Amino acid sequence: MHARPCVQTACLLLILSTSHAASPWPQFRGPAGDGIVLDQNAPLKFGEKENLVWKSELPGKAWSSPVIADGLVWATTAIEVFPNEEERLDLLRAAGIEEKKFKQLAVAKAIQLKLFALDLQSGRQLAGIDLTEIATPDPIHSLNSYASPTPVIDGDQIYCHFGTYGTFCVNRTSREILWQRRLPLDHSVGPGSSPLIDGDRLILIQDGTERQYVTALDKNSGETIWETDRPEMDAPTGDQKKAYCTPIKITDRLGREQLICMGSQWMVAYEPATGNEIWKVRHGKGFSVVPRPVYSDGVVYFSTGFGKPQLWAVKVDGSGDVTNTHVQWTVMKGIPAKPSPILHNGLIYVMEDNGIASCFEAESGDEVWKKRIGGKYSASPLLVGDRIYLGSHEGTVTVISTGRDSEVLAENQLDGQIMASPAVVDDSLILRTADAIYRFK
Repeated sequence: MHARPCVQTACLLLILSTSHAASPWPQFRGPAGDGIVLDQNAPLKFGEKENLVWKSELPGKAWSSPVIADGLVWATTAIEVFPNEEERLDLLRAAGIEEKKFKQLAVAKAIQLKLFALDLQSGRQLAGIDLTEIATPDPIHSLNSYASPTPVIDGDQIYCHFGTYGTFCVNRTSREILWQRRLPLDHSVGPGSSPLIDGDRLILIQDGTERQYVTALDKNSGETIWETDRPEMDAPTGDQKKAYCTPIKITDRLGREQLICMGSQWMVAYEPATGNEIWKVRHGKGFSVVPRPVYSDGVVYFSTGFGKPQLWAVKVDGSGDVTNTHVQWTVMKGIPAKPSPILHNGLIYVMEDNGIASCFEAESGDEVWKKRIGGKYSASPLLVGDRIYLGSHEGTVTVISTGRDSEVLAENQLDGQIMASPAVVDDSLILRTADAIYRFK
């Protein structure tokens, strides 16, 4: 007699649970933050006129990756007011920059930070949300942008982080800014660290030149829950203390939850609830670290940043300073300073900044293969099924096969520069260039 209402209730609950399903691509490097997608497909060959569903141009300049949920593609951007050459030089001098660094830096007279929403099916722009305007922003590296950190989607909210220029919580339905914070920081060459959601906490790595720390904000209010300074560093200037890494969250074999937060000279694991340090390892003089770490089977793998990038494998079950006890292996050459690694089926793949791809045994660090792909790279690689997608500054996306006998499968050319890491949803590849966002299927 009551069967039908029960069935109806079950169906309603199923609909509600489906409508609030986890975001298909909620953060930098995807659902697990590791750049791996095994349950979907992506086209092998594509281009401006091949397998293109849509191409949508966006104003401004941004290297943040798109994030996707509920049929919408979200992307941040920075619209710059450009100075002429005389104004540019005056702005750099006013910022206290040494003249020998003028060529490698860019600066804007002002910037407008925005969040865009695009329809996943058509690419049509559905919203443009003004977040803030910044007068006389700091200079940045000419290869960076003012909107390089990737936003993160959590439930009904999207969190947009621009380093020193502000952190914003936006309701995805009403498009309202629920809260905003500004945590001043001297990035030296612009912002880069993307945020991480952990429960009710928004985790931010704040490694500037003058101060280096990690903080957790209440994701509902923006208020500070905790902040923890980084370990002491041995460096002549703050420029060699800064970093731009994005944290990961793991649970070790002892049941300890850990926030793995890579920084200059030190890799550190913190307690998520308190910010207390669990363990740390001194990895040397590496600085300006960009690649996001990857984790599997009790070991975290990470690049050590600029200087002479190395690849380290460190066991995560220690406490205190584990530099002399928990380092499993290191690879000293052929390691990227910017693209993050891929770890899959016992192999770790890296794409060096100057166009050389390598594969190593995850257990030992032994080299499996090395091959020249060509081009310059900042975007992190993406693994879809048994293929790896590599997007270059020159707009070339090279597809190689995974495994010990990897080979180049395809080379695809787009019109714009690729600095943002790609995404995959609904068996489609979502790519951002300097000028547009693409959907290929």
